[in-house]
Amino acid sequence: MEQFEHISPQDTKAKLDAGTIKIVDIRDEQSYELAHIPGSYHLTNGSIQGFMDDNDPDTPVVVVCYHGHSSQQAAQYMLHQGFDEVYSMDGGFEVWRTQFPIQSEKEASQAASQSAKSEDQGASS
Repeated sequence: MEQFEHISPQDTKAKLDAGTIKIVDIRDEQSYELAHIPGSYHLTNGSIQGFMDDNDPDTPVVVVCYHGHSSQQAAQYMLHQGFDEVYSMDGGFEVWRTQFPIQSEKEASQAASQSAKSEDQGASS
């Protein structure tokens, strides 16, 4: 793939549910903490190298921004960094949030805490 592709929120959701993509959110930190797509990775200038080091470039990546404009530049950048299959989600997070579940950073932390408690209880049984 030499050029990123566009993807709809509906197709993104289907691929996310199938576990075949990684979603990266390039919005500012405060917006990401208030609400984001569950399972998405907050990609910043400070975290991009870690994301690239930790993820296989063969893994399809969907880039999400507010409205689907800035994500296009970021998607092209990801391609130039060696990722093979990169998408920009049309309409961005603002369209996603009208159709699908969102999560706050507080909810994500609570879910992780509950999961850890469940694992601890299961291990002590």
